[in-house]
Amino acid sequence: MLNDGGSVSKVILAVGYTDLRRGIEGLASIVKFKYNLDPHEKNVLFLFCGTRSDRIKGLLWEGDGFLLLYKRLDQGAFSWPRTTNEAIQLTREQYMNNLSEEQLNKLDQSELIKLILSQQEQIRKLDDTLQKFMEEVVDANRRRFGRSSEAFEMEGQISFNEMDGTFSVFNAAEAVYDEEQEQTPAPAVKSKRPQGKKAADLSKLRVLETKEYYLSDDELTREFGDEGYKRLPDEIIKRYCFVPAKVGIEEIHVGVYSGKKSERMVNADFPAYLMRNSLVSPSLEAGIINVKFVNAVPFYRIEKQLGTNDIDITRQDMARWTIQTAERYLSLIYDYLHRRMYDYHILHADETPVLVNKDGRPAGSKSYMWVYRTGQYHEHPIVLYEYQRTRNASHPREFLKDFSGVCITDGYQVYHTIEKEREDLKIAGCYAHARAPI
Repeated sequence: MLNDGGSVSKVILAVGYTDLRRGIEGLASIVKFKYNLDPHEKNVLFLFCGTRSDRIKGLLWEGDGFLLLYKRLDQGAFSWPRTTNEAIQLTREQYMNNLSEEQLNKLDQSELIKLILSQQEQIRKLDDTLQKFMEEVVDANRRRFGRSSEAFEMEGQISFNEMDGTFSVFNAAEAVYDEEQEQTPAPAVKSKRPQGKKAADLSKLRVLETKEYYLSDDELTREFGDEGYKRLPDEIIKRYCFVPAKVGIEEIHVGVYSGKKSERMVNADFPAYLMRNSLVSPSLEAGIINVKFVNAVPFYRIEKQLGTNDIDITRQDMARWTIQTAERYLSLIYDYLHRRMYDYHILHADETPVLVNKDGRPAGSKSYMWVYRTGQYHEHPIVLYEYQRTRNASHPREFLKDFSGVCITDGYQVYHTIEKEREDLKIAGCYAHARAPI
């Protein structure tokens, strides 16, 4: 006779994919040799699923023989775990919870009582878990959106505590009330603005414009009449004044001279070009670099912002100016800092992948940004970035060729390869990677 599931004490799922063309012997061999389990264990149901999730097979040893079960859904599919090749076990409660109404009607009273008690226990555990989760959400929101001055661990503070084995979102009054302590509200203390701060803030700025408002002689006569008046010190009101950025034309006139007889031409001295025959000036390029790299505003937004003031400077021009400025002028500062970095005894090095769209390779090709820096406790720290297409050892070998000392890195083998090539270079691991071999 077919088993109704009431005698099943354990259910084991063969996670992953199983060839359902196998029969009793094939499935039993999978249980025995693949999962190292006993297929002859009584009242243990082994379930298998193939590549299609709408059908499963079951194998059950009834003491006198195997029972082979097969079920195919007309609609829908089973939620079958596929992530591992191990067999997982379902508890009796999990199996009983999936019984149909017809199967439940066939259970005796003792089985139904066990099922109800197990479900009550599961509901209680779920309630406790849900309550703790709600408390964590409330606590996280308080920490994220609450006042920065709000204290958390204080005597009498409403918090999430465990009372009588259960958690409460808000403490009951009995949990925080002390009958012997008189509840007197603390007086409100109004914070005072530090004396002289306003004057110190304004002293850093220059006065752009002074506006004067005085009464005329006729107005003063009407106010004071024959009594007359005397002049007192002016009341001075200060406030911030914002002037939007202005872009105009700088017109430079250079004197040109020529001899009357020799026709030799001489030009007057004038400041050198930032870029010859270009409209960009040092002040404009400095402003573009500041907005782009300090304020993290992309070129296309700078282009739109300038366009609102009828200034037609394209993002391509700004990109070209910035690149040429970096190559001609900032590279000199970079090389100087690179040489100064060799004066330190300890350096840090690391590399991280970046995706580049335009460097002669297909869009999205992986490149690497190498970073070298001095220690954080140095008076004048130096941080240098170096873009390279690969993660090859030749890049740090060239960058550190004149450095003698200790270089702190992660566990990347390239650094240790360079260390073996030199006697004056020592590679040290950072704390996170130093613990790995221990």
